[in-house]
Parts: sequence; structure tokens; C-alpha cells
Amino acid sequence: MAEWIECKISDIGTVVGGATPSTKKPENYENGTIAWITPKDLSTFSGRYIQHGERNITKTGLKSCSTQLLPKNTVLFSSRAPIGYVAIAANDVCTNQGFKSVIPNENTNPLFLYYLLKYNKDKIEGMGSGTTFKEVSGNTMKNIVVSVPTDKKVQERISSMLGSIDDKIEENER
Repeated sequence: MAEWIECKISDIGTVVGGATPSTKKPENYENGTIAWITPKDLSTFSGRYIQHGERNITKTGLKSCSTQLLPKNTVLFSSRAPIGYVAIAANDVCTNQGFKSVIPNENTNPLFLYYLLKYNKDKIEGMGSGTTFKEVSGNTMKNIVVSVPTDKKVQERISSMLGSIDDKIEENER
């Protein structure tokens, strides 16, 4: 049987925030080719892998703020308004400040991480703070304790099984 360990999210990946380029500067968006994802984009998204959002940004927009280009297989997690939308980047993307995304390390299967965050959504949401609306900080996200199998092959088997179930659900909803 596989060994499971308790660890922090920061032990299995790098937690990264996003940002919004100024919307007052058209050069940040016009003819943009860089996928830019917001929680609104995930509000109607039912798949696991997302390629783009409603808007793209330009290289100028990327350089103008603290958002960064997240690599393919980064797990996007909305950290406010609302907390808990989850998707996997199908390609390089940027996000706005409504995310605390996790770039999985080499020992972490991205699809397993996706399901791990979905499973822990209520726990993570309960750790949010704020008066107007709840938000999960980067520091909070990094320190969330989760249980993970140490063997990446076990992670792959679990995520494959859960993925097959999701595929069937998606087929039935069509």
C-alpha cells in the first residue's frame, strides 16, 4: 500500500498570485495573445483544462503589472469572489488577483493536485478572511496541510480514476 504524508501546499508546488493590467491603457489588451483568466471565466466553465478566458492581454500588459506567465499544467484556484473555482492551465496563461495558483513540483501530478484542491475547497474557504468578501491569502494557501501519496504513480492512478468518472459525468450532461 502506498505511503501518504501530510504536507503543506508549498511542499508540493509553488503558490503564485495574479494581477490586472490597467484597463485604462488599451495597449495592455488590444490584439493581446496571452490568455488571461479571471474567476468569472471559471464561473461557467465545467471542464478541467482551460485554454483562455474572455480576454487576452498583450506582452505590454504582462510587463505592466505583477501578473506572471504561468506554465501549462499550473492548477488555478480562485481565492476570492468566490473561493474554490479550480481548473488546470492547458497552455501558458496569466490570471488576475482573484487567484492563488499552484505550479506543481516534479513529484506532483497536476490532475491529482486539481482534485486535491477541489476536495479541500470547503476547508480552504473556511480559512479565508475579510469583511466585504472572504479571501484566501498567498501565505494561507501555502500553509494549508493536505494528505498526499508519496508515489507519483499512485497520484496518477487516483487522478486517472477520478478523471474517468468526470468524463462519464460530462458525457451524460451533453
